[in-house]
Formats: sequence, structure tokens, C-alpha cells
Amino acid sequence: MKSSNINGALKEASIYRKKLTSDLPVQEHQVKIGGVLTAYLEGGEGVPLVLLHGPGESSVWWMRSIPFLVQHYKVLVPDFPGHGASDASPKKLDTHFLLNWLDSFISQTCSQKPVLVGHVVGGALAAHYAREYGNKVKGIVLVDSLGLSSFFPAPRFAFEFFRFMMFPSEKSYLRFLPQCLYDIKTLSKVMGKYWQPFLDYNLVNAKNPEKKAAAKAIMGALSGKIPEGQLRKISVPVALIWGRHDKANKLKVAQKASEKYGWPLQIIEETRDDPKLERPEEFAHAIQVAIDQPVLEK
Repeated sequence: MKSSNINGALKEASIYRKKLTSDLPVQEHQVKIGGVLTAYLEGGEGVPLVLLHGPGESSVWWMRSIPFLVQHYKVLVPDFPGHGASDASPKKLDTHFLLNWLDSFISQTCSQKPVLVGHVVGGALAAHYAREYGNKVKGIVLVDSLGLSSFFPAPRFAFEFFRFMMFPSEKSYLRFLPQCLYDIKTLSKVMGKYWQPFLDYNLVNAKNPEKKAAAKAIMGALSGKIPEGQLRKISVPVALIWGRHDKANKLKVAQKASEKYGWPLQIIEETRDDPKLERPEEFAHAIQVAIDQPVLEK
């Protein structure tokens, strides 16, 4: 993609992003971490929640849950390097780099220990971080998270995902989204005026070569199974939240982890792998239950 086209795409993405975030009870900020200008949304007061999004996504994927969460917590929602409004990283996006990036983000934005809430690869990063830097967080909540098992999505999910990644268009995106979302028709109606900018924002980012490369790198770094011995080394409280009909990382993964490690599991009905977007009020309540339960109050 030519430089002029990239600049045009970035400007277009900025317009869509503003439409999606302008009514949210947050402010947009930037902080420089390891040479990466990192964009993040911030709002609310109380115990800090650092919300970590999924691969190829951005902070705007939390947009429907943010209004509920800021009522009880200080919410901080960064864009991963090369995602959303954050700059691409000059260094390889491996686990080591991402752990240092997250550690610096927490030290620069949190005045007290936060709870990490990680979705998909964000959950895997939260688990790695809690294993390495458990003394710096209050606990973690893993949402339809990778890292707990080998990644074997349903065949149709994999097919539509790779088709969209190879040929990103609104048509291929709308074919892929039902693999992630349980009821796309209802969601589009509920989101109303935000639905089309949401599609446009994700699509323009998916077509950006730098952002596509960043999504691929993060998926490669964080999609693998974390060894059981390392998961058992996590000393801080862990809670699980899962969509009942997840086709990418099936519910049985969470059920087995809950039984094996004693981590409490909450299931959100009528969702696939993105309960934060499809059922934001139920999701926010599940977060509250996870944080307020005695195991996370230690």
C-alpha cells in the first residue's frame, strides 16, 4: 500500500473511531512505551481495570461494556501496538516485548494494583503477566481466553477467518462475524448508528498492512498453550468469563480449566466469543461478581 493510501486510511479510521468513542464516558490519551505511541481510553474511578482486547481488534470493541464498568471502576483500555490508534512497533511483537509493554503501561497509568481483564489474546497476555509479575496486579479475569489449551477453532470459524484475512472486504467480514457473534442481526439493531462505523473502522484497519502484520504477530505470540506448570505458578486470583456458544475457543476449555485450577467460571448466555460486545450489562455484572468475590478480595 502506497504512503498516500496509508495516510488516507489512517485519516478515515480516525473519523470512524471518533464516531464510536465520542459519546463514551472516557477520554482518549496517548503514552509512549518502548518507542510505541500507545493510545488508550480512560474513565471512571476506583479500582483500576486494564481491559485487553483480542487480535485485530482495538479498545473500541469494549465500547458497549465501558458505560457499565466506569460506574464502579477506573477503566483503562489500551490499543495493542499496531492495533487501533496505537503506532506499530519497531520491534518484534513477541511475548517478551508485549509483557514489557504491558508492564510499562501499568506503571505509567495505574496508581494502585489493577485487575487485568483479558479477551482472547488479551487473556493469554494477562495470564503470562500474572505469572511473571503477580505482585503488580490484584487479580486477572480471562474472557474466552487463549493460552489455556491448544487452539482448535471450529472448521467453519477457521475458514471464514482466513478468508477474511486474505481478502478483507465488507462481504467477507459479514460472513466471518457470525462465527464470533451469536446474533449479529439483533446486535446491529441495538448498536444503531454505531453499527456501520464499527464495521468500517474494523475493515479499514484490517486492510492496513501494518495492522494486519501486528494482528498476525500477536496471534502467533499468544495463541499457544501455556504449560500447566506455568499456569499453576499464577499466585493471584483468577476468574473466567465465557460465552456459551464460543466457536473459536469452546466452553469445554474453560470448564476444564475451572475444574483443574479451581478458578471460578461464569457463563454468558446467547454469546459466542465476545460477551463484552453482545451482552455488555451481563458481562459487566460478571466482572463485578468476579472482583467482589472473596477469592479476588485477598
